[in-house]
Amino acid sequence: MKNLQEATEKICDLKGSLVALDALVTALLHQMPVPLRADLLRSFEGNAEVARTVLLHTSISEHTISAFERDVRRMSALIGVP
Repeated sequence: MKNLQEATEKICDLKGSLVALDALVTALLHQMPVPLRADLLRSFEGNAEVARTVLLHTSISEHTISAFERDVRRMSALIGVP
């Protein structure tokens, strides 16, 4: 039971860290001028494709891949180049 409690606490810790990073990224994106955001979107899409390839060629949970794809779509929308 102790291992389950420790795992749960670590997962909660990771979630908190992820939410904080998400808030930071969102704030940074809103401060960027549109031309820079367009460049960022192109770079992000390229890096996401590399990460996608790595994920697909490793032994990893489908939940992780689904979360990755969901968040890539969300981040692309956040970059929001008009």
